[in-house]
Amino acid sequence: MNLDHFKPKTVYVTYIATTPEKVWQALTTGDFTKQFFFGRRIAIELKPDGAFRFWQPDGKLDVEGKVMECDPPRKLSVTWRVMWIEEMRKLPECLVTYQIDDLGQVVRLTMTEAHQIELDDQMLEGGRRGWPVILNNLKTLLETGNPMPEFDFMSDAS
Repeated sequence: MNLDHFKPKTVYVTYIATTPEKVWQALTTGDFTKQFFFGRRIAIELKPDGAFRFWQPDGKLDVEGKVMECDPPRKLSVTWRVMWIEEMRKLPECLVTYQIDDLGQVVRLTMTEAHQIELDDQMLEGGRRGWPVILNNLKTLLETGNPMPEFDFMSDAS
């Protein structure tokens, strides 16, 4: 697969007071992901071309793809296709990359969502609202031992 066709559309950076190894474990272990990723459990083969899936709490397939780059605990890049929404299932897969940078007592986690085609803002809205919640929930979990309380992140503030 030619990764040159993927253009970044969404990039988020967060800083977490933890180690790269703990961030890696949280991103790649089902018991962790279900705590900060809306109850989704990851199943991943940590090798190039390995299978990658997220399962919803009810067992329904949420996302599937394959591992493009696996460099523990520094970088994980996976293709990503949302499976539970028909309109999104028909789109070309996107590329989600987690870059984990060790800054001493702090880790900089950069998440990039890149696409092969131009998408309108409405198609990107769910990710643009969801990724900050996911990454901040990961940060809260790793720094405090507990995820954030659930809230309606898709509603506008009143």
